[in-house]
Amino acid sequence: MIFENIPVGPLQCNCYILGCENTREALVIDPGDEIELILPSLEKHQLNVRYILSTHAHIDHVGDLEKLKDKTGAKTLLHEKDLYLYENLPAQADYLGLSVPTTTEIDHFIHQDDQITFGDQSTVSNEKQTNPYCGNILFTPGHTPGSLCIHFPENGKLFAGDTLFQMSIGRTDLWGGSYNDIIQSIQNHLLVLEDDTIVYPGHGPPTTIGKERQYNPFLNNRR
Repeated sequence: MIFENIPVGPLQCNCYILGCENTREALVIDPGDEIELILPSLEKHQLNVRYILSTHAHIDHVGDLEKLKDKTGAKTLLHEKDLYLYENLPAQADYLGLSVPTTTEIDHFIHQDDQITFGDQSTVSNEKQTNPYCGNILFTPGHTPGSLCIHFPENGKLFAGDTLFQMSIGRTDLWGGSYNDIIQSIQNHLLVLEDDTIVYPGHGPPTTIGKERQYNPFLNNRR
């Protein structure tokens, strides 16, 4: 799998690019800003973006969603419970002192147990598949009402958005956040994964499920 991590914007959101080495189709996760840093990576690997997945609709994760869709023609994916956040980017921008980005139509609302496949069998469905380019959607509300993670079991990779960080969890004091929900989401959907699952968070360095289960002070050694 082709894999790139590009921190973008003033809050250094991790934008992830995942590409199929055979078909050159790609999935982009959280294009929050600085599309001028994202496009050269796509061009370097000669990738055709099939889907753009937003793990949630905070401005630092969706700021350049419209621009990337316009440049690539990719389909946009979001959980419907975060649509109101996406439609209220002006309020988010005002809160953070940022300029207001343009918005676009969301092509697919995705949910728990949906699968996102790019490459030879590009599709968004709830039909179970097993291949390196197939990711399972995990609905993990708490940071926002519609927060998502995507797990690639064949590669041992979890893209956690702002749900789980190295030695921390997502903040819950913003629009629609819930501390109880995020803890329940992590316990029910993330800590059940294998210890060696690599966690790629929305900000900061990667970690593993095993390390977070054992050392994360917010999780109290939950199993």
